[in-house]
Amino acid sequence: MKIRNKLLLLLSFAALFIVGCYYDNAEYLYPSGTCNPAGSTYSATVNPILTARCNSCHSAVAAATSGGGIILDNYNSVQPYAANGKLLGSINHASGFSPMPKNSTKLSDCDIAKITNWVNSGALDN
Repeated sequence: MKIRNKLLLLLSFAALFIVGCYYDNAEYLYPSGTCNPAGSTYSATVNPILTARCNSCHSAVAAATSGGGIILDNYNSVQPYAANGKLLGSINHASGFSPMPKNSTKLSDCDIAKITNWVNSGALDN
């Protein structure tokens, strides 16, 4: 009976080891930072995201040829799309909206949360 108990104990530890390491990956073990969408502003938060990920197609210069005429390179141009829901619908890849950025990876969950916070806070020019 002693050998059987030792074998069961050894198998239990082996199973715990395998299950315990199942979700170990770099993202969980070494997070690159935390996301804090609270207090998102147009100038400090939203505009830099749009500049980096949207304005290659949606600037005043490029919109006519590659951006469907939609300009997102200044507050006055972005605000109507924030107000009518098209900005959030597109970046969230919601049904009925053209998923953006087109032919590219979706914005990070953190960037989407920051833009969402800004829109839900009134989409102010701040």
